[in-house]
Amino acid sequence: MPEIKSHEFERSLNRFGSEVIGAILYGPDRGLVSERAEELARASGVDLKDTFSLVRLEGSQIASDAGRLIDESRSIGLFGGKRLIWIRHAMNERGLCDALQVIDKECPTNCVLIIEAGDLKKGSALRKVGEAARAFIQIPCYADDMKTLSQLIDSELKVAGLTLSGPARERLQSALGGDRRASRNELRKLALYCAGRRQIEEEDVAAIVSDASSSTAEDAVDAMLSGDIDGLSSSFSRIAASKTPVFLVLHACLRQIQLLDAMRADMETNGRSVGDAMASHGRHLHFRRKPLVESALRRWTGAATQRDLTRLQNAIFQTRSQSSLEDSIAFHTLLAITVQAQRAGR
Repeated sequence: MPEIKSHEFERSLNRFGSEVIGAILYGPDRGLVSERAEELARASGVDLKDTFSLVRLEGSQIASDAGRLIDESRSIGLFGGKRLIWIRHAMNERGLCDALQVIDKECPTNCVLIIEAGDLKKGSALRKVGEAARAFIQIPCYADDMKTLSQLIDSELKVAGLTLSGPARERLQSALGGDRRASRNELRKLALYCAGRRQIEEEDVAAIVSDASSSTAEDAVDAMLSGDIDGLSSSFSRIAASKTPVFLVLHACLRQIQLLDAMRADMETNGRSVGDAMASHGRHLHFRRKPLVESALRRWTGAATQRDLTRLQNAIFQTRSQSSLEDSIAFHTLLAITVQAQRAGR
């Protein structure tokens, strides 16, 4: 089946468990993958508290034993009713792909499947299985852009009866994104901090939100954009000393390259100038950072931003699966981007 776009996700919930028996969720935003998987699980009609109805598996378990997943799909619950098979940390394991093809042909009516995968590339084995399947949907989960991030902020704060001042919104948007679940948790923490008030101010955001653009992380982003290798090394040392979570730094860099990519696409597709692209897409940037971003925009091509987006998305996924190596993975990824930026500036 074709991919389900973001705006189509809510409608797909009504089909899950009836005409659709399985969903493959993938993408760089692990928080959004998990969040949407939970929504599908609730929409399936399966009692999630019933241990006989819910089967949780890891992708690695099926990689070496494809028959287990097939057997689970054919099994009948102890007390009858539909069963949910929920697979996490899946990639392109051959056993998983083979099992899903068998299940799609059999199209069992007594179970539904949810597969949480990583950032699958176009043409990867698991995506091919989903495209060819009759009863599976594919749901890509990409990092929030400014529009969806703004909607998330408004929806969470509306529940708490809170509004945002202009400066507070700008600071909050620069601090969130990249991981939906992390963004939502930060918003709820902010709402709790400001409970009993009507409006959130910039100082509230600065005090409570884990800001990926704090001084140390912002220095790393700026060093990357300017091709400053020494500056990147120095900022990473300060990041380690300040205990700033590395994934927040990677997300800050990802958002910056996403912004450059949007500007570059506008320039190359619509023939707009650097100044026009900055005026349209860079209104939320702090005035002190605008010259740096404009300079980077002149050096980066559309192909370069796409290449570096892929690098950062892969690094984010690798740090989640290999937490003991996250500092090394993050540094070497940003170093590679910084070296390219330095060469482009010559």
